Amino acid sequence: PATADYTTRRRVEVDSKQRVAAAAAALVKPGDTVILNGGTTALAVARTLPADLRATVVTHSPTVAVALAGHPEVEIFLLGGRLFRHSMVACGAAAVEAAQTVHADLFLLGVTGVHPDAGLTTGDADEAAMKRALARRAAETYVLASAEKIGAASPFAVVPLSAVAGIVTDAEPGDDTMRRLAEAGVPLVDAGDR
Repeated sequence: PATADYTTRRRVEVDSKQRVAAAAAALVKPGDTVILNGGTTALAVARTLPADLRATVVTHSPTVAVALAGHPEVEIFLLGGRLFRHSMVACGAAAVEAAQTVHADLFLLGVTGVHPDAGLTTGDADEAAMKRALARRAAETYVLASAEKIGAASPFAVVPLSAVAGIVTDAEPGDDTMRRLAEAGVPLVDAGDR
């Protein structure tokens, strides 16, 4: 699980996160309203979106919002609340309340763990609650899961595996955890370039 601080995590598994970001960015269609979670993989997604993309992006991450500022056709809605520095995202009651006004086509969800038994997890209870609130506001949720997150489990559940449209990952398809996820019927979006 992601236990290091945000600055350190930006340097962890950079290539893996970039592969996941590229595959996730391909899910975003012109005209979509997209909720983009915070964290280092979500930041990579923001930087990977085409510069001429016309879409609306809702985020609770100031770093994601700033990364999208150079996309002139992207309308950016930044949800506010208490800043959780570990992931550089807004959390808490104000952020959850603000999320209730959103109706999105797609939610790109970052987690710290994807486990066949524990499900989708993260390391902070308030952040988990915020992620659940955002997931309820989107027609489809896809999980951003670089390879090191597959098989990991953190203390707080986000949403069950059955609640997502797919997991975008570059983990090896033959990995035991990947096999167990597939056998459980979890859709896997291959982001690998093997």
